[in-house]
Amino acid sequence: MAIRGISIEMDNLTHRYTAQSPLTFESVNVEAAPGESLVIIGRSGCGKSTLLHILAGLLEPNGGSVKLDGKKVEGTSPRWVMMFQAPHLFPWMTVTSNVGIGLKFANWPKKKIRERVGYALSLVSLEEFADNNVQDLSGGQQQRVALARSLVMEPEMLLLDEPFSALDAFTRASLQHDVRSIAKELGINLVMVTHDIDEAVLMADRALIMAGQPGKIMHDIEVDLPDPRERNDPQVRASRVELMKIFHDAANTPQESPSELVITTI
Repeated sequence: MAIRGISIEMDNLTHRYTAQSPLTFESVNVEAAPGESLVIIGRSGCGKSTLLHILAGLLEPNGGSVKLDGKKVEGTSPRWVMMFQAPHLFPWMTVTSNVGIGLKFANWPKKKIRERVGYALSLVSLEEFADNNVQDLSGGQQQRVALARSLVMEPEMLLLDEPFSALDAFTRASLQHDVRSIAKELGINLVMVTHDIDEAVLMADRALIMAGQPGKIMHDIEVDLPDPRERNDPQVRASRVELMKIFHDAANTPQESPSELVITTI
């Protein structure tokens, strides 16, 4: 796979679900370079998942725009794919069939599907499970199948809506490490939403703290750590403590206080 990332520009985004609803978020401005990993951190209700859905083309903003490589997002595209908390697999199919289903619907030749699926499975370390039925796999393995199904389409951006939150700590840590490594190997963008500070430190090039109702991006933090990132590394632990303090301060800022964007490095 010869994949590159995509430039992202969110310009003054505003959203509310109905004319009578309160604003979900307002005046969101974010830019990212090709290959960057953004993690949006926030408590429930700040609008972070809604923002991700707009970026994916699943929702339309009420104001502002999203541009990817300079082109306005007006719907979904195979150039970017989304992973959710549940893997949404076909339980009666094998791992190989689940991973290759999109290519099959796109009428790819069988030989090309086998090659592409084989490479995607190697990226997520599931080669030996290729012929297994997915319902016989663990939760973490099923999320790896979902990841392979996303990667097989050669996307330029991978959007993650807390896909590891239901997994045990060991499996979650393994997937956090592997997803970041795969994204860097392929040069694709990651955009992830989470409320987990540890996850942000382990996966982000930049952590965006979203807070308030309506939500705003209050802090844009460069996470300046070497790869691979290990949870018990002293630098990682120090960054976690600092990011936790920034997050706590932002989450407890009174609504009436000004919320200018703060840019920093940890």
